[in-house]
Amino acid sequence: MKLPELKMGNLTAKFPIIQGGMGVGISLSNLASAVANEGGIGVISTVGICFKQPDAFSDFVESNNRALREEIRKAKALTKGLLGVNILGAMTNYDDIVKTSIEEGIDVIISGAGLPLSLPKFKIEMKSNVKLAPIASSGRSAAIICKSWDTKYNTAPDIVIVEGPKAGGHLGFSYEELQHMEDHNLEKLITDVIEAVKPYEAKYGRKIPVIAAGGIYTGTDIARIMELGASGVQMGTRFVATEECDASPIFKEAFLNCKEGDITLIKSPVGLPGRAIKNKFLELVEEGHKVPIKCPYHCLKTCKVEDSPYCIASALVAAAKGIMNNGFAFCGANAWRVTKIVTVKELMQELITEAELTFKGVALSPAV
Repeated sequence: MKLPELKMGNLTAKFPIIQGGMGVGISLSNLASAVANEGGIGVISTVGICFKQPDAFSDFVESNNRALREEIRKAKALTKGLLGVNILGAMTNYDDIVKTSIEEGIDVIISGAGLPLSLPKFKIEMKSNVKLAPIASSGRSAAIICKSWDTKYNTAPDIVIVEGPKAGGHLGFSYEELQHMEDHNLEKLITDVIEAVKPYEAKYGRKIPVIAAGGIYTGTDIARIMELGASGVQMGTRFVATEECDASPIFKEAFLNCKEGDITLIKSPVGLPGRAIKNKFLELVEEGHKVPIKCPYHCLKTCKVEDSPYCIASALVAAAKGIMNNGFAFCGANAWRVTKIVTVKELMQELITEAELTFKGVALSPAV
């Protein structure tokens, strides 16, 4: 069996692999275009995308819009493949970023970190054919999103991404739930979400592909989750360890050097749990040290600056630049398995080959 295409209405990706959006500055035009060129969907993270702009703090909204336009245009100049953006629902400039993405002709908008209940209104008002992909962490949240979109906008998602508890970065689970990940395994979440979208597939007469994310590491993982009914996967960690990833080489080395015991859950200043690689910066925070904060503009609605031990935006910007003493790297649960930096082409070919061999029943080494 060949790895099937991923169809979303009138758009088709050659392979059902979406590169996860990773902010701040980890997945921009270089990585996204490379993935798109290999037949996947390349994704630009909009979180903190303004960090290279000279007026990032004096004109937060405009600098973000300008930076996003630049990255989308750069990516489009490098590929004819499908491109998406990842937009956190908790962003204070959410509306502006969605509108800018649509104006620039992005193919897919992926949105999580809160239920994106108002997302369809932008597509309708701007008469766009952009594909909308909400992120859900359970069958219940997927059902809430679908019901809201159906009731308010007479539409349903084009695709739904199910993010399990092994994902990297900010997570859609409570800290307590993450202590018992076995109760929220991705395999069960996928089947729950597939059931949740079925009524809306029937009503609108089209398939709503369900995409698995969080803990997908090998082509064998891809094949096995697709055999449960997933239409494809979203992967972040594997794409960090590529030559085309937009982060500093020093950031990538943190993945190469980390061991399984180095991956930890943190309580983010924005009120969400997250998964990251332990380092000196996080150790100091854990010990109660505070880093002085300057915040002329709140980038996330959930951030309580007065109670924050550090500015997470500044920490992630520093990490992306390779200044790890002033920040840290978010990562997925399998980051410790990364052993080398490869090209996106090499990675995609590896994943596709492994998946197709698994479909054919060929047993692969557990180390693969």
